[in-house]
Formats: sequence, structure tokens, C-alpha cells
Amino acid sequence: MSTDKKITPTHALTLTALGIVLGDIGTSPLYALREAFHGPHSIPTTPENIFGVLSLIIWALLLTISVKYLFFVLKANNKGEGGVLALTALALPPRVLARHKWSQILLYLGLFGSALLFGDGAITPAISILSAVEGLKIATPFFEPYIIPITIGILVLLFSFQRYGTAKIGSVFGPIIFAWFVIIGSLGIYGIILHPNILHALNPGYALNYFLQNGFNGFVALGAVFLVVTGGEALYADMGHFGIKPIQRAWFFIALPGLLLNYFGQGALILNNPLAAENPFYLLAPDWALYFLVAIATLAAIIASQALISGVFSLTRQAVQLGYFPRVRIIHTASHEIGQIYIPSINWTLFLLTAWLVIGFQSSSALAAAYGIAISLTMVIVTVLVALVAYRKWIWGWPSIIAFLGVFLSIDLLFLTANLAKITDGGWFPIVVASFIFVLMTTWKNGRKLLSQKLKLKSISVDNFFQRIKNEPLTQIAGTAIFMSSSNEGAPPALLHNVKHNKVLHAQNVILTVLYEDVPRIAKADRVEVTEMNSQFFRLVSKYGFMESPDINDILACSEKKGLKITLSESTFFLGRETIIPSSEPGMALWREHLFAFMSKNSARPTAYFNIPPEQVMEVGIQIEI
Repeated sequence: MSTDKKITPTHALTLTALGIVLGDIGTSPLYALREAFHGPHSIPTTPENIFGVLSLIIWALLLTISVKYLFFVLKANNKGEGGVLALTALALPPRVLARHKWSQILLYLGLFGSALLFGDGAITPAISILSAVEGLKIATPFFEPYIIPITIGILVLLFSFQRYGTAKIGSVFGPIIFAWFVIIGSLGIYGIILHPNILHALNPGYALNYFLQNGFNGFVALGAVFLVVTGGEALYADMGHFGIKPIQRAWFFIALPGLLLNYFGQGALILNNPLAAENPFYLLAPDWALYFLVAIATLAAIIASQALISGVFSLTRQAVQLGYFPRVRIIHTASHEIGQIYIPSINWTLFLLTAWLVIGFQSSSALAAAYGIAISLTMVIVTVLVALVAYRKWIWGWPSIIAFLGVFLSIDLLFLTANLAKITDGGWFPIVVASFIFVLMTTWKNGRKLLSQKLKLKSISVDNFFQRIKNEPLTQIAGTAIFMSSSNEGAPPALLHNVKHNKVLHAQNVILTVLYEDVPRIAKADRVEVTEMNSQFFRLVSKYGFMESPDINDILACSEKKGLKITLSESTFFLGRETIIPSSEPGMALWREHLFAFMSKNSARPTAYFNIPPEQVMEVGIQIEI
């Protein structure tokens, strides 16, 4: 009895990790092998090519996912959290950025890598769901004119459902993806029976021989081979919910065997019938099972898409907390699960991009040309940052670091170079999206830095402020005044304006600063620091990690434990509302200053972001030239 109680939670966590983390890479068989032999950069379906490409696929999965990601990249987590932005914060903490000029280049690489996920978040739902629905035209030509409308309809439902969160249906993700891997593995076994000698493709000599025979054309086909590992980055980004062990178990015992069997089966089918290269995944199934297979493939594609959409939500919150993105409205869809969030503006932007991709590219084969380049570039960046973590955190010697980079960076660069051939066929899309997001992120970061410098000039020291009000007649009123300040030093402009224009002083005055650390979460015991400046004034500094959302109720509850009691219903919040005026003063380029002013104007109101009751807020308008 006791044994079952110990095993069940482990199995449940592994099953859930299978659904959330491995759904993306699990849907790659829908289109990956097909693109090698039937895509825009296809190669002839000769036995040598089939064995060679299949061998490349097998070793790409084993080296890139099983070795690099499962044993090295997952270890490079920021206190349990993964993803490029979390990795960048781990590899390049503020003290390193301040000390080394080269670190700024790596920081920008990390930011660009995280920006690439936004493009991938649009492409993954488009290609996954479209390739699943395309199975209908294999079943009967009747459905061919309806493939695009059906796909758009599913996307509308998928993105509309986001506001409800995945907490209620998340428990079924694991069983569905488990069933998916069992089904595709079984189909693979059926294909292997057709041509058992396809198993010889496990020999890496076939991959080497493939390059020797095909030269540059064979190199270009690596872009299709890379599609089998595109879920690796999603695997890393979502690891924070489960930890390393459940993901490793789900991969090695369920996902990897299912994928390998299915790719072997597809290869055997093409070897037996080269015309099957048109859609080897669906043609591997018997006719009577096609509709069921389309249904389960569509469910798997939706789950894979959900993982990417949730990943983009999480990345956006990280960017906001780390100061690289303006405040956005974040809705928590489950009170018991910190990762369950919904960001309306990001959700519908992703939907529009995804729908445009489906309508514009019309087929999953055309979309495959746009897919891969973003992930291959991200993988190069991740490998470099992991090597930096190995040097700084794991204390690796240079021989080990050179060996790590020599093996994995070489593989990543090969895949990236092969994917560059897709630029004109649609590969430009994720690059354009990432470049736009990167400009927004760097503009916001630099703009906030300039704004902070300007606001600091308008503030005065606390000692000077106390000296100023000492001889100034002020009306004393009951209650608490909370002055929000971006700096934990000096008297904020909102406080100075209130005293200057309203001539009042509350019985209790609190200067509240919310700071964000480059760690995922802050322990409750360390949430706030309270400093008593005099009998009426307190400085309250609250700290949050980049995976957390600030909440005024949480802050006040923690401050009470530190001896500062604040009754929310009896408090008035004073917030500075800056109006940014671009100018020719030294700072940023004028067009970036206008962009920053636009972003600042349209960022979420502090009342919504910090969950402050709007009827208890007074805003102080300040014009700032930058």
C-alpha cells in the first residue's frame, strides 16, 4: 500500500510533463520526414537517401534532444526555471554585465533568442494544426476545399479558450499525448514490418554516406531534418512546472521510443512505395483508421500549440519583470497554480499572426519553409549561454567547454546554415517578428533607464524633504498615503507634488518600491523590507522574481509581518503618471524616443497591474523630456 502511494505521484507528474512539455516535439512526425522528400527542398526517394535522411533524423534526436537538452541544457536552469530569458539572467547577472563589455553582446543575443519564441509561438499552432487537419484530404478529396476554414475555426476556439486557462483540462493533456505516442509508435511498427531492414538506418555511417553522395543538396535537406527537434526549446522553456527527472522519464520511456518507431515506419513505407512521400504519416495508417487518426492528431496539435502559447505568456511576464517590456494586463486563471496566466493583448496578437500564416501559406508544407530557422538560431544562442554557465557556475575547465562547444555548436550551426536556405520561402517571418520584438525590448529597457535618470533629478533626498516640511504648515489627516516609486532612494516626485500643491500630510506615509530580481521567485520571508524613517514615514521595498506577478494585498500582508500595518481600505495611493516628450537631448534616436513614448502611453495602468483598487488612487501627472 505504501509503495503505491510513493509511485503514483511520480507517475502522475511524468504523465503531466509528457502532455505539457513534449507535445510540440511529439507532433513533428506529421510533417518532418515528408518535407525531406516532398517539400520545396526535397531530395529523390532513392534507398540511399531514405536511409541517410532517416539516420540523420535518429541521430539528431539522440544528440540534440537526448544528450544536449536532457543532460546539459536542463541542468542550466535558473532555480528550476528554463527558457532563453531565464538562462540569460542566470548566465549574465547584473554584476557581470557591469564588469565585462563583451557581456552586452551576449545579453543582446539572449534577448534576440527570447524574441524568436514570439514568432515560433505563431508558427507552431499554424503548422501543427494545419498538418493534422490535412489528413482529411488523404481520407477523401471532399474535404480539400475546407482544410483552411476548418483550421481557422480550430484556431479561433483554441485562442478563445485561453481566457479560461488550462487548469481544468490540463490533467487530460498527459493521457492524450501518451495515447498519441502509443498510436504513432504502433503505426511505426506496422511500417517496420513492411521493410525490417529499415532498422539499419540506426548506423550513423548512412548519415555520413548521405553527405558524401549529395554534397550541397544533401546539406540543404538538413533544414527538413531539423524539424524533428524543433520542440527542444519548448521542452526547456516549460521545465519549471515539473523539474528535470519527470521530463527525462517522459522522454526516454515514452516519447523517444514512439518517435523513433514512427520515423522508422515512415521510412520503411517510402522505401516500399516512394509515392507515399506525399504524406507518409497518414499513408502509414489503414484507411479505416484515418478519421480517428486525424482526430487524435488534431488534439495532439492543439496541446502542442497550447504549450507554445503558454510559453509566450510566461516569456512576456518574464520580460516585463526584468524591465524589457511595458506592463501588460495579466490575468491569473488558477489561484492554486502560479504558472496559469492569460495575457489578452498577446493572445490575440498571436491569433492574428497565426491566422495570417495559415491563410497566407495555405499548406503545412509551405509553412515548414518558415519553420525551423527561429529555433535553430535560438539553439545556437542557448548552446553559447550554457557554455558560459558551465564556465561560471559549474566551474568547467577550458578543455571541457571547448569539447562541449565543438560538438553541439557545430551541430547547431550546421542546422542554422541549412535553414538559412528557407529565408526566401518564408523563413523571413520569424526573423522579422523577432527583430521587431527585440527593438521593442531594447527600446523599453533603455527608455526606462533614461526616464529613471530624469526622475532622479526631480527628486530630493529624504533628509532634505523632512527639512523642507518641518517649517511648512501642512494639514494633518487620518489614514495612510502610499507613494509608489520606481527608486528605493530619495523622495518620489508624487510625494513632492502632493505636499506642494495639496498641503496635506497623512498620519502614516509609505514610500513603496517594487523591485524585480533576476531569479524566478522570492521567498515570502524575503518579500518585503521595512525601514522606519521617522514616526510618520516608512520606506517599503518589495521584491519579486521574474516568474511572479506583484499584488498589493500580498505586499501589505507581508509588511504586516514585518511590523508595518497598513489597512488597504483606509489607504490612498499616489502614482506618478509620466508623459514622455521626445527631444533632441542626448539619449536614444528620436524615432526610438517616439516609440518609447507610445509604449509608455499604452502600458497597463498600475492599478490593474498591482491589483490596486482604482477608487483609492490619485495620479500625479509629470511631463518628462528625454
